[in-house]
Amino acid sequence: MGGAVGSPTSRAVAARRAYWLKHLHAWHWISSAICLVGMLLFALTGITLNHAADIETTPMVTTATATLPETLRSACDDGACTGGRVPPALVSWASSAMAVDISRGVAEWTEPELYVSLPRPGGDAWLSIDVETGEAKYEHTDRGWISYLNDLHKGRNTGAVWRSFLDVFAVACVVFTLTGLFLLQLHAGHRPTTWPVVGLGLVVPLLLALLFIH
Repeated sequence: MGGAVGSPTSRAVAARRAYWLKHLHAWHWISSAICLVGMLLFALTGITLNHAADIETTPMVTTATATLPETLRSACDDGACTGGRVPPALVSWASSAMAVDISRGVAEWTEPELYVSLPRPGGDAWLSIDVETGEAKYEHTDRGWISYLNDLHKGRNTGAVWRSFLDVFAVACVVFTLTGLFLLQLHAGHRPTTWPVVGLGLVVPLLLALLFIH
């Protein structure tokens, strides 16, 4: 019979099954290794975000003042401060006089004031410079490490590199879950509770959403 044990057909099926098992296991463990730390971070920050109103934080605010030298008060002339740009001369001065890096800040020019926003995960900062009087004010707000991790979760003010990591992490999670699903299918014949448990994982969130979210 064509389906007898040891027949060419059964051997071909077994070989094909072994092939897919080998590759699915490889992709499963590789993707899990890539997203392991990220998955832990996102699971923990999912809890902190879900209970954000219950977690009390006391922001720490740091301020500083300085006076812009007269030689630099014309730095915004001829449209040098428009278009969100910060003139290199002001970047250098802020770094030396106030120990503040504004090279990546977004400048808003409303004559005679230059306002540079410096958003960051877990806090905020800004620098304002009155180019007529030379008065410069800097303020930095730190909302703590929980807020920092929450912002990493959301990709808020994290920059292009972290956003790229989030994309790679998301793809790894998709690969991890899909290969896990296929592995479940291959092993389901020996584990009769596989599909009821998978179905439960689908039905419970769906029912919660339909019944309790309005």
